[in-house]
Amino acid sequence: MKVSQDNAYEIFSWLQAKTICKFKSCCKSFSKFLEESDFKTKQANNLLKKDDTCFFIQPGQIEQRYKKIVELHTLLKEKQSSGIPNNVLKFLSKSASVLSSSNGLILCCTISDQQDPIELFICNPITKSRSFIPTPKSLQGNYPYVDINIMLDCSNGSSYDYKIFLFENTIAWSPTCYICKVYDGKEGVWKTMENNFFSGGRNMKFDMSVLHNGVIYFISDCSPYFGISSPFYMPYIMSYNLENGISTILRLPEEATKGCNENHVSCDMGIFKWGKVTNPNQSICLVRLRECVFNVWFLKDYESSLWESVLEVRVRALGLKEKDPNVRVFMVMNGDLLIFATKNKVYSCGLSNERLMVVEEICEHSCGYSPRLISYSNTLRLCGTNAAALPC
Repeated sequence: MKVSQDNAYEIFSWLQAKTICKFKSCCKSFSKFLEESDFKTKQANNLLKKDDTCFFIQPGQIEQRYKKIVELHTLLKEKQSSGIPNNVLKFLSKSASVLSSSNGLILCCTISDQQDPIELFICNPITKSRSFIPTPKSLQGNYPYVDINIMLDCSNGSSYDYKIFLFENTIAWSPTCYICKVYDGKEGVWKTMENNFFSGGRNMKFDMSVLHNGVIYFISDCSPYFGISSPFYMPYIMSYNLENGISTILRLPEEATKGCNENHVSCDMGIFKWGKVTNPNQSICLVRLRECVFNVWFLKDYESSLWESVLEVRVRALGLKEKDPNVRVFMVMNGDLLIFATKNKVYSCGLSNERLMVVEEICEHSCGYSPRLISYSNTLRLCGTNAAALPC
């Protein structure tokens, strides 16, 4: 059956970028699509409606001082259709740290053995292109000795129309107020929000930010450094409204905070998107790992801070093929899949009704004691008007 050019254009625009590049090498007529910026934009927009297929894993910020490596792994069902070129991974491992990812673009900062100043750049690993971004004065230091509280958002479908949100400390020690700066990919400039972000008394986990309905959510740490009389004794979520600049506290479920302030108890929490991107009731979820037990809740009603429990399970009960599975890091991908890493391996655990507690071993990793996970989907999205080829 012969497929028209228009139909082929539509079909291919729904494929992963790696698959599209394979067709380019064996179909001359199709290679014309890849020369069109409209096709790249359409493909990136279509994949906004689909699940991410991969994730980056790399050492934590402290470990990156002496261990440089960036790995990319693919969910099991996507092994044949997703991935990025090996020479791009080698380049990233040698000279960069991945800070954030959205719709096929990754936000990176340079790492230098000579302690050169930080440079920020947007990169598309599939098209092997990058675009440098002006470095704010607050980041004029050498990574990983400078904290970078930053996130990338490509949810707008227009070419080059991405935004970067940076939260700068206003005081060096135990900040409670952050200046919010926004970089617009189309305009190419940083702008400062009129209102600062107030985080309360606790330290925020900026590497677990969630952007949902024009509001950025952050969760605090769980360390027991406040007295019981303090309003910040228990951990909490703080939100920042990008339209009016208002900061609002969101209470966690009571069962989530129970016992987390005890000195001898190991407790870690994170927040993530909950539900598929096509779900009109998409929300945020809370994951707690306390004493080797996973608990997951999702936010059912924002106004009343009503949370609903999804999962409670001991790590040992998941049937992992490890003698002592000590979980180092976790995240939720695609709104319904818990990804977690032990010292040497990465696993997935389903959270939806059909796949609830279905556990799969995804891969092994070599990213050290406290790795970081970043979800990724490969697209052909353009990364800037001044984009240049990666030096790899």
